[in-house]
Amino acid sequence: MKIKQKLQYIWDYYKLPIAIICIAAYIVIYIIYGHYTHKDITLYTALVNVTAGENLTDRLSNDFLQSQNIDTTKNTLNLYSNLYLTSDKDNIYHEYTYASRIKILATIDSEQLDIAIMNKEAFDTFSQNGYLCNLDRLLAKEEPKFYEKLKPFLVKNISILEDNAIDLVFDDSLTYSAKTEEYHMGLNLSASPAIQEAGFEETVYLGVIKNTPRKDVVIEYIKYLFC
Repeated sequence: MKIKQKLQYIWDYYKLPIAIICIAAYIVIYIIYGHYTHKDITLYTALVNVTAGENLTDRLSNDFLQSQNIDTTKNTLNLYSNLYLTSDKDNIYHEYTYASRIKILATIDSEQLDIAIMNKEAFDTFSQNGYLCNLDRLLAKEEPKFYEKLKPFLVKNISILEDNAIDLVFDDSLTYSAKTEEYHMGLNLSASPAIQEAGFEETVYLGVIKNTPRKDVVIEYIKYLFC
């Protein structure tokens, strides 16, 4: 039999075992590859209504890990980008708002978002929805000396605890009312060297997500931004 005929004979009679072996080999290789290329995520950060160039992206991710002497071959910082929240229908990014809201909610619910870096409109949205923690409580307890240094940059905003917005949909004769809470939930990043170098025309804010399980790393990240 010629080589081609032999190969055809083998394929005709053994194609099922060959297929099983190939699938098994693929799974083994995939598992081994995943094991050796897997990186633990040190921190989850999001840019909302903020566009970062390559230099700022590096400052906000790999440079932070290196400043903490964290091995970047085994660890990474997840920096979400292309997230936009706006109620302005004329804004060129308005069409991305719905998808961004879904992604933000999903990452918060799964505890895969620790810090949001954003403009004023996004800061207001995060605040009103109660996503952001009280920075006085977080910093004063964990880092009292650093907290004193940051006081001039702390920004208050309003969280809506409950309101009658749904009732207004069905009865426009009602007047909007809400129960709110005001506290320091943002940091003005104007004094941050990384943000200054980026040259943003509007103020950029940092907020810490309430349910973050990585408070220690969050505080180190804030320290890094103000160094």
